[in-house]
Amino acid sequence: MPSLPLVAHRPDAVVAWRGATPVTAAQFAGEVAALAAALPPGRHVLNLCRDRYRFAVAFAASIVSARVSLLPPTHTPEMVRQMHARASDCFCIVDHDADVGAMPVFRYPELAAAPPAQVPEIDVTQVVAEVFTSGSTGTPLPHPKRWGPLVENVRAEAARLGVGPGHALVGTVPPQHMYGLESTVLMPLQSGAAFHAGHPFYPADVAAALAELPRPRALVTTPYHLRALLAADEVLPAADLLVSATAPLSATVAAEAEARFGAPLFEIYGCTETGQLASRRPALDAAWQTLGAVRLRRDGESAWAEGGHVERPTRLGDVVELADEDGRRFLLHGRHADLVNIAGKRTSLAYLNHQLHAIPGVRDGAFVLPPDDAEANPERVRRLSALVVAPDLTPAALMQALRARIDPLFLPRPLVFVDALPRNTTGKLAAAAAQALVAEAGA
Repeated sequence: MPSLPLVAHRPDAVVAWRGATPVTAAQFAGEVAALAAALPPGRHVLNLCRDRYRFAVAFAASIVSARVSLLPPTHTPEMVRQMHARASDCFCIVDHDADVGAMPVFRYPELAAAPPAQVPEIDVTQVVAEVFTSGSTGTPLPHPKRWGPLVENVRAEAARLGVGPGHALVGTVPPQHMYGLESTVLMPLQSGAAFHAGHPFYPADVAAALAELPRPRALVTTPYHLRALLAADEVLPAADLLVSATAPLSATVAAEAEARFGAPLFEIYGCTETGQLASRRPALDAAWQTLGAVRLRRDGESAWAEGGHVERPTRLGDVVELADEDGRRFLLHGRHADLVNIAGKRTSLAYLNHQLHAIPGVRDGAFVLPPDDAEANPERVRRLSALVVAPDLTPAALMQALRARIDPLFLPRPLVFVDALPRNTTGKLAAAAAQALVAEAGA
């Protein structure tokens, strides 16, 4: 049976940094073996460890003991209940106090004294995780992830980004998120690089964590965290690579980030169903380039991903324009669900948000589509709202800047200034939370 190693490092190579303390591959494998032997019965695992190193050890211990890690989109009590209802044998691994209801809890133990061990091989067909999308009915939909395609995916990412032995990475996105799992845990483990154990959130913490690492070093982040870093009055340490995902990043912000850090910035595109599909350097090129052997093809209005680590052709939820004949280069024009049609004119929320973020002085912002009541009120013209964080701009100045960039039909009414947007840990803004904020502002 074909297999691939749990990590790609030599036994004495560094796989992680716990602050300024390195952890070798042999130490990591020893702790994985010790934890795997200590886990309670149950085939399914909900890994809630906040420390990225502990998450990685627990994830790897679940793999070597033939368990499946469940990765839901949130960890609210209701979502935890749904995970338990789906897999009654599931237990949580935690390194902090967490509200997990009736689900059994396993506290992450002290493993520093575990003896070093050899890196194990993993069957490429083994399902090691189930990643969940929200589902249109509110019931999470599982997407199984096999070891072989996962490894092929992150190795293609590392090759594209030029990440290899000697690199060290800091991540601001949680490892329980698909992008966080791939880019801050699996990519380092499968490329010979090392990852920082922390999960910094605030700009000062991110800068401090990055400064702790040897060079070459990389920051794996989101547009939300990146804009916060650039807006903060922090001295940013030099980096050798910046990686961003979860939402589009404007070329203006990308160019500023490259200048401030002195490093190239790459964006990653993908989705839960397929994993990572493509990358681009937005400061230089608007087009995306697929990873490895992945290709896109059009079928009517839809785009499909196939080849490489994508196990079966998968329809994408985004509006895609192919830029070459072999499906390797393409442009994104937003999600089908984001399309806006006002008085016969069409655009997308992604395009509008891109234009809003490109205005100097805008630290954060998002256009908000009102709830769809077309069936109850078919004659009403839907009007967009916008939430914006821009403390140095007046509403009149911002509206004037928007008029220069977008069709008047899509100008926000109202334009609501706020101190911060209610984004989650990956920088995403839930539609319901945004609509509630607009309503609260008296829209």
